[in-house]
Amino acid sequence: MSELIFVRHGQASFGQKSYDKLSDLGIEQVRILALHLQSLGEEFDYIYCGSLLRQQETARELMALVKGKPEKADTHRGLNEYNADPLLKIFLRNHNSEYDIELPIKDEKVFQKVFEAATSKWIRNELEPADQDTEYEAWQTFQNRVYSALDEIMSRHASGSRILISTSGGVIAMALQRVLGFPDEQVIATNWMVHNSSVTRVRYGNGKISLTQFNSLPHLEKKGMQHLVTYR
Repeated sequence: MSELIFVRHGQASFGQKSYDKLSDLGIEQVRILALHLQSLGEEFDYIYCGSLLRQQETARELMALVKGKPEKADTHRGLNEYNADPLLKIFLRNHNSEYDIELPIKDEKVFQKVFEAATSKWIRNELEPADQDTEYEAWQTFQNRVYSALDEIMSRHASGSRILISTSGGVIAMALQRVLGFPDEQVIATNWMVHNSSVTRVRYGNGKISLTQFNSLPHLEKKGMQHLVTYR
């Protein structure tokens, strides 16, 4: 059996000019994870990440765990997170009578409330993009590209390969749907649960695929490290 080891990127820069960059805390989270895996003697055959900066920064911190010490991870755009900005813009434009909010949303609780409402409509194909919403990606398109990326990676690597994947919470949740077959609504609910720098493992081979670990944080489950546990 081969194995996919998903790592969600470290904490990004929520509320800043660019979200797509690890915060200082995010870098610390991933470095602690790398040291933890190294202490267990974990070693991986290949490493992949999306093209987003936060995913690539996370991959760089994990590179020493990969056989042959490659200079960089293989980039696969199918592992990119869905783009939240156009979802929020379209939702707020179409529901401006219910919300008096300007983007970017810096309050985490307000962001969560609005984003849950937006994604609920997104997965039901009820958002109404206009011609100018060129960065909008339909739910089905996101689902298909993640499934295709995972199938491609699994087809490339078999015979006991261990593949490290630096990606994001939505992609990890979609991977779980690919494995477990739960409904679309559960993908988003699962997305909210995925911690920064958490580890999720999937085994595959001989026509079978199964989840063996989800959202694990053993590297942060120590006294005095609670402040390092984050969702975004």
